[in-house]
Amino acid sequence: MRSLTTLGLTLGLGILLAACSGGTTTGGTPTGVPNPDPLPGATRGSLVAQAAAVPVSAAGNALTTLSPGVMAGFLESEQTGTLAVAGQPQCSVSIYRLRYNTVGGAGEATDAGAAIFVPSGGGPSCSNSRPVLLYAHGTSLQKSYDMADIANNTEARLVAAVFAAQGFIVVAPNYSGYGGSSLGYHPYLDRVAQSADMIDALRAARGSFNAIGVRDSGKLLVSGYSQGGYVALATQRAMQEQGGGEFTLTAASGMSGPYALSRFGDELFGGAPRNGATVIVPMIINAGQHASAALYRTPADIYESQYAGTITDLVPGTLGSSDLVSQGKLPASALFAADSLPQAAGYTGYFGANNLIRSDYRAGYLADLAAHPCESGSATPLACAPQHLLRKWLVRNDLRSYTPAAPTLLCGGHGDPTVPYFNTTSASAYFQARGSKVTELDIDDTPGLNDPFRTAKAGFVAAKAILRAASGSSSVDSSYHAGLVAPFCMAATRDYFQAQLAR
Repeated sequence: MRSLTTLGLTLGLGILLAACSGGTTTGGTPTGVPNPDPLPGATRGSLVAQAAAVPVSAAGNALTTLSPGVMAGFLESEQTGTLAVAGQPQCSVSIYRLRYNTVGGAGEATDAGAAIFVPSGGGPSCSNSRPVLLYAHGTSLQKSYDMADIANNTEARLVAAVFAAQGFIVVAPNYSGYGGSSLGYHPYLDRVAQSADMIDALRAARGSFNAIGVRDSGKLLVSGYSQGGYVALATQRAMQEQGGGEFTLTAASGMSGPYALSRFGDELFGGAPRNGATVIVPMIINAGQHASAALYRTPADIYESQYAGTITDLVPGTLGSSDLVSQGKLPASALFAADSLPQAAGYTGYFGANNLIRSDYRAGYLADLAAHPCESGSATPLACAPQHLLRKWLVRNDLRSYTPAAPTLLCGGHGDPTVPYFNTTSASAYFQARGSKVTELDIDDTPGLNDPFRTAKAGFVAAKAILRAASGSSSVDSSYHAGLVAPFCMAATRDYFQAQLAR
């Protein structure tokens, strides 16, 4: 989930001073576990197209495998300072792209694509079988978003550097609706559809492992950032509920995800919208409408007339944020009308002319919130019965509704202007009240002497201070969610996973 001004993980890595050590990724055996045969065609999780190597232009050549030295040079040439966060590559990395069968929000058959990053080499982190990381990406406005394109996708490049080059086999779905998928919309934050997509991508990847020479150790991890943090935990929940032994997670990590979706919506409609709200809200509503939640009879029930005619399936698409605004398809920030109340202090920029959401629709939401409040306590946040259809959809997809069985890290920053940190604290409190082994990490916290995340925290503090000194506090705010928190939460997640694998 990104603000409109940070559509990719536009990292200011050139100013980062702190280095995060990669360490050794354990958890492998010489043989690993047997890789399954590919599933039959048209079955969910089956291959539409076998994994194909993706060449990368590096060191003057088109290479399908990047050695550690070439990988290091490539990373620095694409984004100076990447190695300061990711650490020096320990393994060679090969990239593959595959297509698989999955389902959309209405359960309809569709297809999607995914990237597989494969580490190799003679070092202790690279040889023998390797653990598999199922990675979920953040929000993009671009339907063309492709995790196999590390030359142009900064998030994919960072995942390759932080995880694959340190010894993790990475399976990174693009999601249905992205990266060549034939689905004409994206089931945004629909926990059922998004977790099914992730599981199907993993099944397809496993069915391709023999063909591309991958040895799976049997250790499975799941993680993701922003929207992907939400998707990672939704996938953890789905794997647990499925049972049957097909998926056994070693550990999970959610990074800056909107897990407390009901509270997120209630605070937003209650007068405290966040960066990117004029994209986030219609994407959520569009997903619910496709999933038969019947959130409206016509878009004009919710949206002002100037937007209602073109807003269905608008994002993801081919337009960037500036084009969406300049063409009058979305407002830059005015979610609600200038005279719409209440307005929380500090959030008046989300109220103004040419607003997106009708005032009578907001009034109906707020009336239901007053009549059917949620958040009665950390252990029972969803002990409520909203009648408003959008609030029902948000409660249905709120992730404070299961008990993580595997050790789980929740990483974020308390100053996040896009995905409020209460998502992390609320989810952590709920999970802990249910007896789960959950570690909460505020990356924007002063590191202690014996803090296991000291390196990542110190790097974040240094990066934030340098950016503020160079460009001012407004630059910190605009870069906070995607540019500052993301790389350091990824580094902390890797260290957490390595510790869990070593147990």
